[in-house]
Amino acid sequence: MRGRDPETGEFLDESRSAKRREALDVLAMAGKLMDTGHAALALLPMPDELRALVVDSQRIRSNIARKRQTQWLAKQMRREDDAVLDTLRAALEHTKEDARREAAALHRVEHWRLKIVDGGDAGLAEFIALYPMADRQQLRTLARNAKAERLANKPPHSFREIFRVLRELMAEADEAGSNDAEAIDEALEAEATSVDHGLEDIDEIGGLDGLDEYRHDDFGGRRDD
Repeated sequence: MRGRDPETGEFLDESRSAKRREALDVLAMAGKLMDTGHAALALLPMPDELRALVVDSQRIRSNIARKRQTQWLAKQMRREDDAVLDTLRAALEHTKEDARREAAALHRVEHWRLKIVDGGDAGLAEFIALYPMADRQQLRTLARNAKAERLANKPPHSFREIFRVLRELMAEADEAGSNDAEAIDEALEAEATSVDHGLEDIDEIGGLDGLDEYRHDDFGGRRDD
């Protein structure tokens, strides 16, 4: 990144390649900002003037015009002091890591939902071994109801309820540090070849909110929209 002359306060000259790398880096940040929701954007550390520019830029929906606007936004960002850009970059990277962890947590929950519903008592027993605080009877009942809904081609209320219960339970266990992370990873790896339900599509159906409304293909074509 650029430095300043300690006497004049002016930015020091850079090589052409360094300037290009910096420009591409800022352009990438501008692209991230264009895709950041308003709630998350409000929490990012940046000058209010820059935030307003981002909000205005996000109103552009046309792909071609949006690309030009992103480039324009990056140009405005390059006028900011390095400290502003460094702070913003760190915040965006932190947000990205949080999103990665959330996606991994969603994959784990979905894995165990399918395992408990499709794997019967054996799948439930594996989950209880890792999460002994779980209510075995509750999960068994939900799994049985989910299968009944599937056979009757009914909306998968119990299927979604299992996800909610597992998500809360696993989140509490993670916070308390009471689960065996290595054992979970081994279990997931062992089941990776047998669980072929398109977990990689979680992001495409809207992440956490999408999974709450998810209708798994195995439950038939009917939706309760």
